[in-house]
Amino acid sequence: MALIKTARGKQPRWGERCYLAENATLAGDVTLGDDCSVWFGAVLRADVDRITIGDRCNIQDLACIHQSDGSPAILGNDVSMGHGAVVHGATVCDGALIGMNAVVLDKAVVGPGAIIAAGAVVLEGTQVPANEIWGGIPAKRIKTCPPGTAEEYAKHYLMAKQWYE
Repeated sequence: MALIKTARGKQPRWGERCYLAENATLAGDVTLGDDCSVWFGAVLRADVDRITIGDRCNIQDLACIHQSDGSPAILGNDVSMGHGAVVHGATVCDGALIGMNAVVLDKAVVGPGAIIAAGAVVLEGTQVPANEIWGGIPAKRIKTCPPGTAEEYAKHYLMAKQWYE
């Protein structure tokens, strides 16, 4: 079981059929929905504001979710967060994908079905529209993608988490 820590009197909570890797860390006001997976070395630390994660999300190896005062970190349903990615005080809408080692900063909003390319940096307050691929430093629009493209990754992790339960 993952390292579960109370911070400022708040304790992490999760729904049914979640997989939490043994060396993942959940601390403070963290809420996960059903069928989520938090992989090896991932850290979800909600000691200043909250982290809210919907259903069927995957937080892959070494990813980090944190927040700032007044800027909770919110992930919708069917979100994939790639290896080493960081979401800090931002909102990631349903069916979006945050690529490996990408960073999404405070008050940014990644729209439904959007894809943030590996290594991209989405600056504070940036609004990424639905079904667009953004990449680079700072992240800029690359092109549109068909609806549901990013959601396919979330479906894969629903299967992969079963290999470890």
